[in-house]
Amino acid sequence: MQETPFCLRTGHLLPYSMSDSNTTDFTNPSTFILQGIPGLEMAHVWISIPFCTMYAIAVLGNFTILFIVKREPSLHEPMYYFLCMLAVSDLVVSTSIVPKMLSIFWFNSREIDFSACLTQLYFIHCFSAMESGIFVAMALDRYVAICDPLRHSTILTNPVVAKIGLAIMLRGIILILPFPFLARRWPYCKTNIIPHSYCEHIAVVKLACADVSISSYYSLSVAFLVMGLDVFFIAMSYIQILRAIFSLPTKDAQLKTFGTCGSHLFIILVSYFPALFSFLTHRFGHNVPLHFHILIANVYVLMPPMLHPIIYGVRTKQIWDRLLQLLTHKGT
Repeated sequence: MQETPFCLRTGHLLPYSMSDSNTTDFTNPSTFILQGIPGLEMAHVWISIPFCTMYAIAVLGNFTILFIVKREPSLHEPMYYFLCMLAVSDLVVSTSIVPKMLSIFWFNSREIDFSACLTQLYFIHCFSAMESGIFVAMALDRYVAICDPLRHSTILTNPVVAKIGLAIMLRGIILILPFPFLARRWPYCKTNIIPHSYCEHIAVVKLACADVSISSYYSLSVAFLVMGLDVFFIAMSYIQILRAIFSLPTKDAQLKTFGTCGSHLFIILVSYFPALFSFLTHRFGHNVPLHFHILIANVYVLMPPMLHPIIYGVRTKQIWDRLLQLLTHKGT
């Protein structure tokens, strides 16, 4: 029976078939070969169009969020600081993946240096872990703002927000640091072909001609530690938030208060639901082709960075008003 490795970033299991790869004997290749989306090579150019569009929107939208928050003193609050952290995380994750992916799709440039592959691997997983932590911080901000509004400014002060941001960053850096170090120590003598469009952690280490159980078990442990605990804390926060909302005296007050955190809740669903969908698809859809799993993995890392600035820009009145003010001023 073919062994299936674990995938941290998307929270699901991806079947990497070694039967489709070359089995040339070599040791520690200087480069890897990224296949793109196996089975859909003829459609790479067409697939690149929506991916390139999503990336362009993500870059433009997230830089716009950073610019507006920096320019507008009234937005120098915890909610918008966390939003800026999310924008930076989105920019790093998407930029770590898309340029190389498009070079594969457009120019058939499949080679990637061994060290560059491990660097890409690290940045993807590190900032993905940070992003999950930012969601927890944003849930905490909404919890304090709704359940204890009078103390919000005294609880979430700028130093506290800075410490939360530092803790989120250090957690991602430290937890993901073993990934590239473990991957570098394995001998690679099976193949240098990665059946993926980017250097996903287990897709790389499964090419090693050694027992990579340490990498597999560690990545699974990190997935449960990061995703599992973060989802738990977010769920607990929103349970308390919903209880506070339903205890309000009028329907209008309930709807207005729920609207203040509705965009954040939607963002969380958009970010975590594809991971759950991919996991269930793998567990119960054993005949699903490999290219479908790779497409889901790509959409999962590209769609949230595109949607985050759109949803927050539309749903957050202060950001939307400031953007319209800047556009109107430039147009006059």
